[in-house]
Amino acid sequence: MSMTEAKTPSGPQSQSPSGERKRGGWLAKIAPGVRGAFARRETPENLWVKCPDTGEMIYRSDLEAAQWVTPAGRHMRIGPELRFAYTFDGGVHDELEPPRVKEDPLKFFEGRPYGERLAAARKATGEQDAIAAAVGEIKGVPATVLVQDFAFMGGSLGMAAGEAFIAAAREALKRETPLVAYTAAGGARMQEGTLSLMQMARTTLAIQELKQAKLPYVVVLTDPTTGGVTASYAMLGDIHLAEPGALIGFAGPRVIEQTIRETLPAGFQRSEYLLEKGMVDRVVPRKELPNVLGSVLRTLMMGRGRAAA
Repeated sequence: MSMTEAKTPSGPQSQSPSGERKRGGWLAKIAPGVRGAFARRETPENLWVKCPDTGEMIYRSDLEAAQWVTPAGRHMRIGPELRFAYTFDGGVHDELEPPRVKEDPLKFFEGRPYGERLAAARKATGEQDAIAAAVGEIKGVPATVLVQDFAFMGGSLGMAAGEAFIAAAREALKRETPLVAYTAAGGARMQEGTLSLMQMARTTLAIQELKQAKLPYVVVLTDPTTGGVTASYAMLGDIHLAEPGALIGFAGPRVIEQTIRETLPAGFQRSEYLLEKGMVDRVVPRKELPNVLGSVLRTLMMGRGRAAA
């Protein structure tokens, strides 16, 4: 054999034509497929969720079964999809088409264009804007429900959210149903300037139309409800319910402390504190909300029926 001829390697050090070394061993010889049956599995990144209060790691499926309420009682923030599923009978509902408005009318720029922030929020949440609305039944009572999503730019109130609120109120008028609003917001959307502040007045007028038609308007305050939302439709309900531990106010506690230069009392601006002061009618755990809402809406609609008789 000449020196230029290639030798065929043999033995355990042999390589495949592709140049890769073959893996062998007694297990591969007697059960060739067993190695692939026990391939390494990747653990999902979102398998566990950390409790914000205690730091406890909670199995995600357990948290979902508890409607995103931790063992410590923290009511974690949830979006419209879960709110509708938990509120309506059997989760059955028809979602309303979100109204379209002119986007970025001020061509606002703060590090990056406002339009890019909107696109990122839509991609992250799957929602068109901060408010989504749907119709269905709550314990047998037909109702229109709107949900503010804090995950969408802090639930901020802009033109699209204002239009969605008004559209939900008009749908309630059309169907002659009560309107239930789940609020969660940091306030008005600064990227839309005065146009966002105008929504405070416009939503107030929509509520007045409900009152003229003697249709109930019930607000469920969730964490957090602050700013211009608190200063408008969040505080105009016939009944105000709140989830446990929800932050509710206009300015945040840190801003108030810095302004008045005093230490605020424990639990200040939380739903339990506001219940004591008469700002909230009842604090209701998430799992009890459908029953409480059903009872309240049925009673209020009975009163409307008697007034019309």
